[in-house]
Amino acid sequence: MAEEAHALVIDQVVQEALDKANLTEKDLTAVAVTIGPGLSLCLRIGVRKARSVAGSHNLPLVGVHHMEAHTLVARLVDRELQFPFMALLVSGGHNLLILARDLGDYIQLGTTIDDAIGEAYDKTAKWLGLDLRKSGGPAVEELAQEGDAKSVKFKVPMKQHKDCNFSYAGLKTQVRLAIEAKRINAEISLASASDEERQARADIAASFQRVAVLHLEEKCERAIEWGLNIEPSINHLVVSGGVASNKYVRARLDEVVKRKGLKLVCPPPSLCTDNGVMVAWTGLEHFRLGRFDPPPPANEPEDAVLDLRPRWPLGEEYAEGKSEARSMRTARMHPSLTSLIKASIKQESQSAI
Repeated sequence: MAEEAHALVIDQVVQEALDKANLTEKDLTAVAVTIGPGLSLCLRIGVRKARSVAGSHNLPLVGVHHMEAHTLVARLVDRELQFPFMALLVSGGHNLLILARDLGDYIQLGTTIDDAIGEAYDKTAKWLGLDLRKSGGPAVEELAQEGDAKSVKFKVPMKQHKDCNFSYAGLKTQVRLAIEAKRINAEISLASASDEERQARADIAASFQRVAVLHLEEKCERAIEWGLNIEPSINHLVVSGGVASNKYVRARLDEVVKRKGLKLVCPPPSLCTDNGVMVAWTGLEHFRLGRFDPPPPANEPEDAVLDLRPRWPLGEEYAEGKSEARSMRTARMHPSLTSLIKASIKQESQSAI
């Protein structure tokens, strides 16, 4: 289904982007495309389109890491943002804390061992019977403003773990049980709920959001300490990804960075969610350094083997941040972007000798 949806709109989306920029494919210098991580079926649609455009006009191709794109788009909106810096990437599928040492050089300080925060927001919204047309995160954030954030005593995940990894599966279970205890019927819309039930839903939304974000705060605080030990010149924390659009998340994390003497950098909401701008910008950053592939064949066959990287780490795991819970999930994982770039640089250096 997702593959079909991508295939149906890919040509139209690309053409609309060109039209808005008053350009044609012939005006392009290079083509950037996400090659991972993500669903291979969806990645394939984008990569085929990119290779078709690049091949037709003899253009170099830049393969982009989706999470690096979320990180680097902050450098487009804040030109003072220089390496090294910290980054928290939060979305429906990802929770990632990284130290960005340089372009293509990242240390993974923490990640999710199960569900990401965006997934927890979406499930909470669904169970509370909220309007999901915009997505669960904004719906929960809006309702939470009406609730008492300390009325439901949810436990902060992983308090006993002194690392920077995240877990939201347990909090989701706590929320579901609280909703069941209040006998909230998700089939009844928020607009149709009684005043008492609306308040109960708002209290759960607010309590969930407080604890979900407190989990982010605690892990970010530790990650900043680790990052400063590695790179004392760090001045910024970038927060990006779909959940970074949440004003409560931004406000709470701003307090964290202020305590640590850093500056918070958040792209505007339109650049926090998945977008083509971040991919283009990341492609440009690498293109400037000569990191690109030669033009693909002009008439590449449909069954050509494509470079897709569904499971592709951004950086190497920091020794103190490794999680035993994730140790069994490394099968069929592509070498990290950082390790590939370092290997390429080493090879170029040896060739130059």
